Formats: sequence, C-alpha cells, structure tokens
Amino acid sequence: MRLLHTSDWHLGRTLHGVSLHEAQSAVLERICELVEDPPDGVPIDAVVVAGDVYDRGVPPVESVQLFEWTLSRLSQVTTVVVTSGNHDSAIRLGYGSGLFRDRIRMITDISMIDLPVLLEGSDGVQAAIYGIPYLDVDHARAALARGGETLPRSHQAVVGAACARIREDLGGRAGVRSVVVAHAFVAGAEPSDSERSIAVGGVDRVAGTVFEGIDYAALGHLHGPQAPECAAGSVVRYSGSPLRYSFSEQDHTKCALLVDLPAAGPVQVTEVEIVQPRAMATLRGLLEDLLADPAHTTHEDSWLRVTVTDRARPDSLMDRLKSRFPHVLQVFHEPDGRIERGVRGTTVVSERDPRELGSDFIAYVSKAEASEGEIACFVEGYEAAVRAQSLAEAQEREERGATSASEEPSGIRARRSEEEVA
Repeated sequence: MRLLHTSDWHLGRTLHGVSLHEAQSAVLERICELVEDPPDGVPIDAVVVAGDVYDRGVPPVESVQLFEWTLSRLSQVTTVVVTSGNHDSAIRLGYGSGLFRDRIRMITDISMIDLPVLLEGSDGVQAAIYGIPYLDVDHARAALARGGETLPRSHQAVVGAACARIREDLGGRAGVRSVVVAHAFVAGAEPSDSERSIAVGGVDRVAGTVFEGIDYAALGHLHGPQAPECAAGSVVRYSGSPLRYSFSEQDHTKCALLVDLPAAGPVQVTEVEIVQPRAMATLRGLLEDLLADPAHTTHEDSWLRVTVTDRARPDSLMDRLKSRFPHVLQVFHEPDGRIERGVRGTTVVSERDPRELGSDFIAYVSKAEASEGEIACFVEGYEAAVRAQSLAEAQEREERGATSASEEPSGIRARRSEEEVA
C-alpha cells in the first residue's frame, strides 16, 4: 500500500502582508499531479493531510474554494483522509463530512479516534488509518479519561491516551498495517518561526514513544520535514508544510512524503520535492551595492528580507529596494560597526558629562561610534540649551517676585497693612 503524506497547508495565510493564495494554489496543483501521475507509476492508495488545512478558524472564501477544488480533484483518483490542526476550526472543517462519499474522510471529532478508515491497497495490503485531530488539552483530558479521573493537563497525557485507544482497537485487527494521522509537537523535532505555539502550562511536547505499536505516524504541526525519535518498530515523520511560511524556512526543501507499507517489514518513506513558486532569500549590504551588484540578479524575483548596513538610514529605503527587488518583504537598517550601549548605572542625565552624554546619544541613534565633530556639535547645542534654560528660570523667578503681592488674597493684604501702621 502506498500513501502520500502532507500537512500544514495553512490556506488563507499571508506572508508579511502579502497574499499567498496564488502560491498555495501552485503547490496544491503539484500535490494533485503527484497523485494523478506518481513518479514511479505505483498508484497512491490514499492521501493523508495531518491538520492545519486552513490558517485560521474562519478562512477566506477563496481558501475554502481552493480546498474544495483540491478535495474534488484528489478524490477522483484516490481516498483522502483529513484531520484538523490547531489552526483549524474542527467543527467548520468537518462540516458535511457525513455527506461526503467514501473517498473523502474528515476526522475532526475526538469521538472518531478509534474508528479507523479501513483500506485495501492496489497490492492487496490492508491498512487501518486512524485520525487524531488536534487535541485541546482542557477538553480532551476529560473526554479521553477513563475510570472517572481526569487526565493530567498536558499534551503527553491526552495524545498518549488517544494512542492507547488506537492500540486497543488494533488488537482485534490481525495482519492489518496501522497508520496514525496526528497534529502534535514531538520532542526532539525542530520548530520554525511560523508555527503557533500549542504550549499548555509551558509544556507543548509529547514523546515519540507514544506511537509505540503504530507502523507509521503521519504528523503535522511543524513546518520542516523531519523524523523525530520514536519507539522501535515505528516510523514517525513530519512532512512539513508544502510552502515556505517564514524566512526561518528559506533553506527548507519542501516536500510531500510517499509512504510504502508492505504486507510485512519496515515502512519505506521517500521525499518528493515540491518546487516552490517563488524563492526566498536574505540579503545584507550597503544600499548602493545591493542595487548594483550583478550577483543579486538571481534574487530579483524572490521574496526577500534585506538588511541595509549604510551608516545613515537612506531616504526612501523601501521604494529604492523595490525598484530592483519588487518582492522585498522585510527591510532592516543595521549599520556596520554598530555598537551596543548598555545602561550606565542610575546617574541622572543632568549630572553626566555632556561629551559622554553626546557620545552615547549619537551611538544610540546611528549605531556607530560618534566622531569628534559630532560630539563637539552636540556639546555646543547642549550648553546653549542649558544657558537658555537658566535664563528662562531666572526670568520666571523675577516675574513671580513682581506679582506675588498682587496675587495675595485681599484679607491677607489688609492685615499686613494694619500691622505696618501699628
């Protein structure tokens, strides 16, 4: 039996304010092509999608339409098994699942954990595919509890309880290969910047050993393809997202996983690269070099994060960069030679030497050591400001003295006049 494992489509997501709908359509087109025309001609018996179909609970209309189009196309040639992730609304994602034909299986309800999708592959191998939707700990610890005691408040406890129920069901299915489709953070795996934390009380990880006794665990949540440690005899894999969703993923090779389950023996996993519709890169340098260097020609159509190192921040920085790199998304100004100034005790500003104060101020603003000319200019301005403040304070004191008598209440002035006469 052969499966195609994918996850974390995040339909409806943006990248620094830029819509990714077109790019997501392109990578889903590639997944459909893999299923319709497998690379070695071996048919794919099922596609498993391990959660985070959408990027938020109420996705844009165009994202719902894209998902519908993808399901329709895939289900024409194979079975599709979908579970919900922490970004999905399980109720919305699972709406209508009871009306779908057998080739579309939506597993979004915790009560469906030990009710497998039973398949027979083109080679006669039988498999039971169990879906574990993302488990909200506070709900799942009660729903999965047995014996009247609520489970501990952790992902380890609830995912472990779900897998225990799956193993119980498997006990009565001799000769059937087992697959679990789950959305979780397995200890030892590497996250990226684009995943939303699922920590509860500071704990978000589960041990790979919870999948003991399972032939293959198809995981979602983490966006980089990887294989965390697991129990002996089990294969646990993240397919990763099919599209790069942050600059921390710019070096990821995005893929879908072909999973071969023979009648007996170890599971075989093959990565199939999903070519990205747009490259992603990070550039750093002086603005004029970035705009003129021919070495950057390959990045003119990439999504870019750019750090400009000029001493002073150039005018119209974003516009000038976009004149060559129209898809630049992030721009930072970090002058070369920048210095970091820590807090120098608790000395109040008025008691500090103006040269020291000026040097720190200029270094803070420009991120570079102040020159003698800059310090001298600052000191001159500082001293002029001090003189002006002293003059203003003296003038204010004179004005208060001249008007103090007229500002006294009439009763006080009358008594003072009587005292003077006496």
